[in-house]
Amino acid sequence: MNISYEDAGVSIDNGNAFVEAIKPLVKETFNENVLGGIGSFSGAFAMPSGFKNPVMLAATDGVGTKLRLAIDSQKFDTIGEDLVAMCVNDLICNFATPLFFLDYYATAKLDIEVAKKVVAGIANGCKKANCALIGGETAEMPGMYHSNDFDLAGFSVGMAEKDEIDRRNFVKNGDILLALPSSGLHSNGYSLARKVLFEAQKLKFDDKIDGKNLIDVLLEPTRIYVKDFLKLKPFINALAHITGGGLVENLPRIFPKGMGAIIRKHHLKTPEIFYQIGQSVEEAEMYRSFNMGVGLVMVVDPSNVGKVLENSDAYVIGEVVLNENVILE
Repeated sequence: MNISYEDAGVSIDNGNAFVEAIKPLVKETFNENVLGGIGSFSGAFAMPSGFKNPVMLAATDGVGTKLRLAIDSQKFDTIGEDLVAMCVNDLICNFATPLFFLDYYATAKLDIEVAKKVVAGIANGCKKANCALIGGETAEMPGMYHSNDFDLAGFSVGMAEKDEIDRRNFVKNGDILLALPSSGLHSNGYSLARKVLFEAQKLKFDDKIDGKNLIDVLLEPTRIYVKDFLKLKPFINALAHITGGGLVENLPRIFPKGMGAIIRKHHLKTPEIFYQIGQSVEEAEMYRSFNMGVGLVMVVDPSNVGKVLENSDAYVIGEVVLNENVILE
């Protein structure tokens, strides 16, 4: 008896068909620095000009159990955008301009239509982040995942000036903290959110939160802040991407020794979904698990606050103080 690779659950033909299906989506993200096309052994990207002492920075991330909700609801259009956001939003915190992105898609059995929707979301995210999708891996692995499940990972590379990477050197006592709003939960805290909303509170996907179906609120794509960063960069001392750990654990990452922050909770523009979850979770746990409506915090010199407010949807939430804690008041 002869056994083929397809008999073992892996279709090379299906994989090849998928590559052909996504080529137009991927090419839409290309710019003049992308060398070659799709299908080579590696992606090539020319070093951009205009940097004096350039350093390459890299970030990798996933979307956590937000992916579980996308699979369960069969809504795949935007989860790829989340994947890009989680990587590029980290890069800009070290003042890196995102250059290119790669993805990893692993599944038990490749569904071309589902995977194409995911890659379309990745391509949309790349366009919002001004970066090129130059490569990826699609792995069909029977026995590793349940039949309809898949997992995602993203990888992004950016470039920064060497003396601009460590933003702690630029933060001063008295600097003002400005928040750029999140679009919702972004891609963190979903294991807790799912347990609260669907197990403890017994809610359904089509229950209404703030006038929208709950599932649509939960799958709202993570906001990509690259264009905000590029526009506001001259006025920013430091940036913190508010992900797992919330404000209380991400802000200390950008403060020099001896400095902390006061955050005024009543200033935060917190969407309704956080209050819904908060009915079953202590406040301290909420602030440690979720962004509470703040996707990115900018540390700004008082003299530059007006310029940032005029050119963005940012708002003031606190200030830097001589205290190593993040105080919520």
